[in-house]
Amino acid sequence: MKKLLSILCVSVILLTAASCKKETVIGPSNNFTVVKTVNSNDWSDFDANTLSVDLNVPQLDNDYNENGAVLVYISYGSNNPWEQIPETFDGEAFSFTHNPGHVTLYKQRSSGSGAPNDTDPIYVKIVLIDSQQ
Repeated sequence: MKKLLSILCVSVILLTAASCKKETVIGPSNNFTVVKTVNSNDWSDFDANTLSVDLNVPQLDNDYNENGAVLVYISYGSNNPWEQIPETFDGEAFSFTHNPGHVTLYKQRSSGSGAPNDTDPIYVKIVLIDSQQ
């Protein structure tokens, strides 16, 4: 009986250990981050209710644009937190679009009407994440 119980316990341990599988996924590592400063006079009129600023990002090639991810964060100071956009902050709504070589930020009143306020300089962090299909 003792021998049968020992064999059963060893079998259970072996089956349990055999079912554990360590997987290592190694993906692309061509990620890139750039930080830019946008001053209040960099914004231009996009339409009556929207301001925009076009940021030159030469690292944003067609491959990143079509297959990767573009994340954009803003901060109002070097020690302030980063907030991912789209974001509404202090009555201002921020959004963005991107195409190869450029990220365009948009700023509107969160109410949807009226011209946005001038803002203090903001820091913009653009993170490009490589991916494959």
